Amino acid sequence: MFQTFDSAGDPSVGKPRVEKLRRWLAENGLDGFMVPRADEHQGEYVPARAARLKWLTGFSGSAGVAIVLKKRAFVFVDGRYQLQVRAEVDLSVFAIESLVDNPPPSWLKDNVGKGTRLGFDPWLHTITEVKALKAAAETCGAVLVPVEKNGVDAIWDDQPQPPVAPVEIHPIAFAGELAKDKLKRLAAAIGSDGATHAVLTDPSSIAWALNIRGGDVPHTPLALGFAILAADGDHQLFMDSRKFSREVNAYLTQLVGLNEPDGFEAALAALAKGGARIALDPVLAADRLRMLVEENGGTTVAAPDPARIPRATKNKAEIAGSRAAHRRDGAAVVKLLAWLDRQEPGSLDEIAVVTKLEECRRLTGEETQMPLRDVSFDTISGAGPNGAIMHYRVSRATSRKLGEGELFLLDSGAQYQDGTTDITRTMPVGRPTQEMRERYTLVLKGMIGISTLSFPAGTRGSEIDAVARVALWKHGLDFAHGTGHGVGSYLAVHEGPQRIARSGTEKLLEGMMISNEPGYYKEGHYGIRLENLILVTPAAPVEGGDIAMHGFETLTLVPFDARMIEADLLTRDELRWLDAYHARVLAEIGPMLDGEALAWLENACAPLPHQHKG
Repeated sequence: MFQTFDSAGDPSVGKPRVEKLRRWLAENGLDGFMVPRADEHQGEYVPARAARLKWLTGFSGSAGVAIVLKKRAFVFVDGRYQLQVRAEVDLSVFAIESLVDNPPPSWLKDNVGKGTRLGFDPWLHTITEVKALKAAAETCGAVLVPVEKNGVDAIWDDQPQPPVAPVEIHPIAFAGELAKDKLKRLAAAIGSDGATHAVLTDPSSIAWALNIRGGDVPHTPLALGFAILAADGDHQLFMDSRKFSREVNAYLTQLVGLNEPDGFEAALAALAKGGARIALDPVLAADRLRMLVEENGGTTVAAPDPARIPRATKNKAEIAGSRAAHRRDGAAVVKLLAWLDRQEPGSLDEIAVVTKLEECRRLTGEETQMPLRDVSFDTISGAGPNGAIMHYRVSRATSRKLGEGELFLLDSGAQYQDGTTDITRTMPVGRPTQEMRERYTLVLKGMIGISTLSFPAGTRGSEIDAVARVALWKHGLDFAHGTGHGVGSYLAVHEGPQRIARSGTEKLLEGMMISNEPGYYKEGHYGIRLENLILVTPAAPVEGGDIAMHGFETLTLVPFDARMIEADLLTRDELRWLDAYHARVLAEIGPMLDGEALAWLENACAPLPHQHKG
């Protein structure tokens, strides 16, 4: 099983642990302490050892922070988790704040008095975060105090050990470029930034640069560690050697110097003492690294992680691998949907669907000799009102039956060695209401709008986000999450820096993979989300136009549910796109299916009636 279904409700979470943390505050002369949902690498997934926010509060989401003061305690989450946090956190202990509307720096100005000493672990907050927090603290006369030992670690008696999962070499057939060539490109980029060295803190960047994968965190094939890359090519990797087989050790030795993790701080300090100019990505690097460099006489250079854009712009092998993975994954999801349609309303619960979907993916992987390595995130399997919880995580305590007249939202993904997938479909259980059909169709219009968009070079995600929302806005509706996130190549399913969102400031470049996932959520009733992965295509001339335009290629291959589509709300061009997409799905997925699954797919991909549209 790739996904577990732990029940909520650990009585030791909340008040007892907060009281223990408050005793630690008093012993250390602090008035408060910040506990982010982050590790030293700022990854979406953290090892069990670093799940401090969940251990303290019970909140299991992927973004958030707690602030514990002497008399009050708060948990900050964004719009995705407003419902989830209230189900997981003891509200008699923690007040809920918005991570977006009132983030910690803003909150400090109104809630912390003069002389307040607020502790933080500089390993768990980025340079940019600490800069904002310090400015806010100065405004209200408070003091931000970096601690040597994390307060949660000090009171967490059975804290797990650091992970030591084996590292594997990522084959060149899937990577598409030798690690030595990637390192040469990165060394040149470091020099062009005016630095002598750059620290890679993101394990995805290390995995990409060295063509390795690991298993230190859930659902993402990462090996945790740090790397110091040098403009002169003298690169150093800091990673637990217990992760290396003899073959992996020999492979890495040809690329980098190998060091144990406990030597990282000393090595960085030594470079700083020697006058090195060390590039740190201020939005990714821990503030502790800035402190180390500056305290030892070095110079920090604020520069983006040099691997981020090369990693995000996929090469031909990575694109080919993703297309193959999506065909395989599409076949597995279609098998699941065909099976689901044969079940009686009320006969299944959310966990049963997750389990069946993993089985479909596993068996399809075995049939095609490309095994399923993992799910790419915990499957969101939301029936009825649970579907309105945007990042709902099913547990044995919350699992609902798929009841008659409800909608069922299924958001899932897979990790294959040749590609990472992420797909969402929303299905009716029994007969949907007219309102459900209309709002589903408005969401579909937003997805088609993005799918068919042409845009000039230099366009940023923030400039096209509204395209996915226009149809909803016309009806006074919206959704409280971004339209799309970047996706890795057998790496993180949520990969930066590209995204389609109001905050998406990165240019959309050829080869970037992004999700396209508008939605609508009616709290307490149902949720609707539709998601395909898309690829930025090369800029091409437009007939009669002056400017070459990029577009998107849709990678995901699974039909939409015709029972949910109100065809009269779609334009002629939207209907044509939908029919063409379904014809492509049938052509590419059909040969991989037979029996009931093939019959289901043929019916699901039949053209919609739209002759009256002309």
